Amino acid sequence: MAARVALLLLLAVICIGFAAAEIPADCCLSVTDKRIPRNLVESFEVQEAGQGCDISATLFITKKVGKRLCAPHPSLSKWVRDLINRLTPKQ
Repeated sequence: MAARVALLLLLAVICIGFAAAEIPADCCLSVTDKRIPRNLVESFEVQEAGQGCDISATLFITKKVGKRLCAPHPSLSKWVRDLINRLTPKQ
Protein backbone atom coordinates (compact mmCIF):
# COMPACT_ATOMS: atom_id res chain seq x y z
CA MET A 1 0.00 0.00 0.00
CA ALA A 2 2.81 2.42 0.91
CA ALA A 3 4.54 1.60 -2.37
CA ARG A 4 1.42 2.52 -4.35
CA VAL A 5 1.10 5.85 -2.56
CA ALA A 6 4.78 6.59 -3.17
CA LEU A 7 4.41 5.68 -6.84
CA LEU A 8 1.36 7.92 -7.23
CA LEU A 9 3.18 10.82 -5.58
CA LEU A 10 6.18 10.30 -7.86
CA LEU A 11 3.94 10.31 -10.95
CA ALA A 12 2.21 13.48 -9.75
CA VAL A 13 5.56 15.25 -9.31
CA ILE A 14 6.67 14.17 -12.79
CA CYS A 15 3.40 15.35 -14.36
CA ILE A 16 3.65 18.73 -12.63
CA GLY A 17 7.21 19.10 -13.91
CA PHE A 18 6.13 18.45 -17.49
CA ALA A 19 3.20 20.85 -17.18
CA ALA A 20 5.48 23.63 -15.90
CA ALA A 21 7.88 23.10 -18.80
CA GLU A 22 5.05 23.67 -21.30
CA ILE A 23 4.27 27.23 -20.16
CA PRO A 24 4.66 29.37 -23.29
CA ALA A 25 7.11 32.28 -23.29
CA ASP A 26 5.86 35.73 -24.23
CA CYS A 27 7.83 36.01 -27.47
CA CYS A 28 7.98 38.54 -30.28
CA LEU A 29 6.72 36.85 -33.44
CA SER A 30 7.84 39.70 -35.69
CA VAL A 31 9.66 43.02 -35.34
CA THR A 32 9.34 46.50 -36.76
CA ASP A 33 12.27 48.82 -37.39
CA LYS A 34 10.21 51.92 -36.52
CA ARG A 35 12.11 53.92 -33.90
CA ILE A 36 10.55 54.17 -30.45
CA PRO A 37 10.96 57.46 -28.52
CA ARG A 38 12.97 57.10 -25.27
CA ASN A 39 10.33 58.96 -23.24
CA LEU A 40 7.79 56.18 -23.96
CA VAL A 41 9.98 53.27 -22.82
CA GLU A 42 10.22 52.00 -19.25
CA SER A 43 12.33 48.87 -19.73
CA PHE A 44 13.46 46.25 -22.21
CA GLU A 45 14.26 42.56 -22.61
CA VAL A 46 16.48 40.94 -25.23
CA GLN A 47 14.96 37.80 -26.73
CA GLU A 48 17.28 35.17 -28.21
CA ALA A 49 16.16 32.67 -30.83
CA GLY A 50 16.31 29.08 -29.65
CA GLN A 51 15.68 29.96 -25.99
CA GLY A 52 11.95 29.38 -26.13
CA CYS A 53 11.34 31.86 -28.97
CA ASP A 54 11.58 31.54 -32.76
CA ILE A 55 13.32 34.85 -33.51
CA SER A 56 15.89 37.13 -31.87
CA ALA A 57 14.43 40.51 -30.97
CA THR A 58 14.31 43.33 -28.43
CA LEU A 59 11.13 43.75 -26.42
CA PHE A 60 10.54 47.33 -25.21
CA ILE A 61 7.90 47.87 -22.50
CA THR A 62 6.14 51.26 -22.47
CA LYS A 63 5.62 53.38 -19.36
CA LYS A 64 1.91 54.17 -19.42
CA VAL A 65 0.12 50.93 -20.24
CA GLY A 66 2.96 48.42 -20.29
CA LYS A 67 2.53 47.79 -24.00
CA ARG A 68 5.14 45.44 -25.43
CA LEU A 69 6.81 46.63 -28.64
CA CYS A 70 9.05 44.32 -30.65
CA ALA A 71 12.14 45.77 -32.32
CA PRO A 72 15.15 44.21 -34.04
CA HIS A 73 17.83 42.46 -31.98
CA PRO A 74 20.52 44.91 -30.75
CA SER A 75 23.13 43.22 -32.93
CA LEU A 76 21.09 44.17 -36.00
CA SER A 77 20.09 47.77 -35.27
CA LYS A 78 22.09 50.78 -34.08
CA TRP A 79 19.03 52.70 -32.83
CA VAL A 80 18.08 49.72 -30.65
CA ARG A 81 21.62 49.61 -29.17
CA ASP A 82 21.49 53.37 -28.53
CA LEU A 83 18.11 53.14 -26.80
CA ILE A 84 19.28 50.22 -24.65
CA ASN A 85 22.37 52.23 -23.65
CA ARG A 86 20.15 55.14 -22.58
CA LEU A 87 17.90 52.80 -20.57
CA THR A 88 20.76 50.97 -18.85
CA PRO A 89 22.03 52.72 -15.70
CA LYS A 90 25.71 53.65 -15.73
CA GLN A 91 27.81 51.96 -13.04
